[in-house]
Amino acid sequence: MTDEQISWIDVNPGKTIVGSNNRSILFGGLGPRHEVSINYNFKISKIPVDYNKAEELLERDNLHIASESEWELAYSRGLIITENSSSEILADNAKNYWGKICDGRPNIDEKNQSRMLKIWDNEKVKSTSFFYPNSSLHPKPKIRLVSRENIKWKTKSPKIPDKLQDFRLLKEEILITTFLGIIPSFSWAFFNASRSYIYEGWLNLLFGGLLFGFSTIIFWRPIQPTWYIKQNEMIPK
Repeated sequence: MTDEQISWIDVNPGKTIVGSNNRSILFGGLGPRHEVSINYNFKISKIPVDYNKAEELLERDNLHIASESEWELAYSRGLIITENSSSEILADNAKNYWGKICDGRPNIDEKNQSRMLKIWDNEKVKSTSFFYPNSSLHPKPKIRLVSRENIKWKTKSPKIPDKLQDFRLLKEEILITTFLGIIPSFSWAFFNASRSYIYEGWLNLLFGGLLFGFSTIIFWRPIQPTWYIKQNEMIPK
């Protein structure tokens, strides 16, 4: 396969939403959910390219592995597809989005060797991690290519803050654990056990409540703010 044999799709500038605002383990994903603004034209392969062929093509200066932001913009417009159910590599690291610059460039941390992997299941797509290129997966995932020429990333583009809002999340976890774990634990003992059991076993009740309250993160956590671009800054709403 050559560059000329790839079915290229033109993508015009625009905005799209990336990430998840759900922190639960079963139903959540990488966060925070955020807006990305891409102000340049680019071409993206309509279908992902076989791993080995893509490796050869990537030696050309104007061909790159697609960033997740570029992928999401094209996907939101219905411009890209896959053949059967498959998986494809993107350029971004498979980590959270704190510190991400939201102008279309890949979100890369040189210390992180994982890459974002999109897995197609019919028309639905989920994200996971992939260690690229040192992987033993056979067959290897495909690669979504983009062609962008004369792109110069701005030095002052919208950026999500570097740190997670630790205090707010800590407060949230304390409230959830208290109301869903500790209070129900002592309430059960009050109505179903003797007073002496509460006095003597309060530590067990407290520990059990803490454990149950924190374990609810498997199924549920409050929806987190989405970060939007406003006057070249990222604002949570």
